[in-house]
Amino acid sequence: MELSFQDISAQYQVRRLTEEDLPELLALAKDNPTYYRYMGEEPTLEGLRGDLTKLPPRTTSEDKYFLGYFRDGRLWGALDLILHFPNPETAFVGWFILRKDLQGRGVGTALVSELMDLLKDQGFRSVRLGRVKGNPESEAFWVKNQFTPTGIETDGGGYTIVVMQREL
Repeated sequence: MELSFQDISAQYQVRRLTEEDLPELLALAKDNPTYYRYMGEEPTLEGLRGDLTKLPPRTTSEDKYFLGYFRDGRLWGALDLILHFPNPETAFVGWFILRKDLQGRGVGTALVSELMDLLKDQGFRSVRLGRVKGNPESEAFWVKNQFTPTGIETDGGGYTIVVMQREL
């Protein structure tokens, strides 16, 4: 199944990110140091290059959508979405990031709402994600967007990942 992501947002043009987008993606990541501070690392071109193709177990490249939200030709946000993980009826948000000046203004919540509507229309029943334990901003954002902890926590290699889920 091919996801019709082009219509995912009423406010932004959405397309797959490519190697050519990495410098702008790196600038976006560096503008969000809190996320990386909790992971104990810094964003790098090499790390982001790996993120473009990194897949969880039992998924294929056809399941992965590393998307950029663009306006006026500039990258305003990014989403790493994996379909059918950890099961056929669930989508997984691997990464969601916005420009710092957009945060706290309802933009992220609006984009998540549009994404949830699209995934529900595509037949998905739930959406999962992993957030870094101890990051209160991340926790507050995902709780506000109706995600709840599943009780599953995993080792992220230097940090703990709390798995959260939202039913559609």
